[in-house]
Amino acid sequence: MSRSTTGADQAPKKRNYRPAIVIISVVLIGAIGVLAGMPGVEGFDAFDVTILPLMNAIFNSFTFAFLLAALIAIMKKNVTVHRRFIYAAFVTTTLFLITYVAHHFLAASTPYGGSGFMAVFYYFVLITHIVLAAVIVPLALTSVARAWNMEYARHRRIARWTMPIWLYVSFTGVLVYILIAPYY
Repeated sequence: MSRSTTGADQAPKKRNYRPAIVIISVVLIGAIGVLAGMPGVEGFDAFDVTILPLMNAIFNSFTFAFLLAALIAIMKKNVTVHRRFIYAAFVTTTLFLITYVAHHFLAASTPYGGSGFMAVFYYFVLITHIVLAAVIVPLALTSVARAWNMEYARHRRIARWTMPIWLYVSFTGVLVYILIAPYY
């Protein structure tokens, strides 16, 4: 006797998000890399572009707070609240990316003016921030894709790396701003 399968008997279809994750990661990281070497737009005076790094720091602060709230929610096994805070973190990260790209398109990079221990500290924070910011793009996208596909065990495995790295990147983004703000 064969058993017919209905939609209710079948597992949900998993989507392959990998091509989108690769494309988004390469485009974002590549665009930011290109912008880092650009001189900025000459004569731009529609508004004071130094407001953009402040906005970057504010968006990073919100991202950090949302991620912390998401971590606390999942530790309390409140998946719905966790999901909402993760989505909020993606929104503020997207807003950060928009203002970051706008700033680096419109203005040349600002050199750090400090010296001694503070310069060493600044460049350590900056370099680790940049490297891990590039790493977090595919990690965060893969983490959310696994959750969307209901691959919860795989989601937890990668989220154990994603969450602390994303927290570090968002926190150090604010720290980099604080350290370089006097030189804008």
